[in-house]
Amino acid sequence: MFILPKTTKIASSREQIKIKSVSHNVLLLSDNKYRAILEINPINFELKSEDEQDHIIDNYQAFLNALPCSIQILYRIRAIDLDRYLDELNKKTKNQQNLNQKTHLTNYSQFIKNLVVDNKILSRSFYLVLPLNDTEVEDIELIAQQLKLLEDIVIKGLEKIGIKAKRLTNLEILDLFYSFYNPERSKIQSISSQTLELLSKAYL
Repeated sequence: MFILPKTTKIASSREQIKIKSVSHNVLLLSDNKYRAILEINPINFELKSEDEQDHIIDNYQAFLNALPCSIQILYRIRAIDLDRYLDELNKKTKNQQNLNQKTHLTNYSQFIKNLVVDNKILSRSFYLVLPLNDTEVEDIELIAQQLKLLEDIVIKGLEKIGIKAKRLTNLEILDLFYSFYNPERSKIQSISSQTLELLSKAYL
């Protein structure tokens, strides 16, 4: 049986997704390219009044015209796995001594099971990716500061539209890519800070 060396497998994966490392909340790509990733809390445009919609459109146009850099918009839909939640709920039900509470928990658990069977529960996530390319700066702290300036401009522009955004941390960036490439495993095992430390050592 032929087994590929571990180092070959890691190198192949890294080359495929073009990631060098993650540091200072910055995604480092090959060819001196860097990315900051913002997670967006969207607004429901359809629920706004006509005047509010016009206001949002005007501010969005102004936001696009004032952008200091190009941006990438990432829209992600994931099916929510409720198996772990249901397992915890069943444990609470079994340990519940109050008969009234136990009945309520049993009924609620059955309601969730029926809901999952009849409908796929989806979560929607929105991200903005801010780029910094072809920079002669190699100090990651200075690069992080430059991206922070871009981040501040973008976040202030989004706030005028009524949209809140936050910068992803090192762990959150890795967890995002982890869930992309390991969708099934990520449902039952998320990346921890200990995993992040091990990954950092593995890629040095």
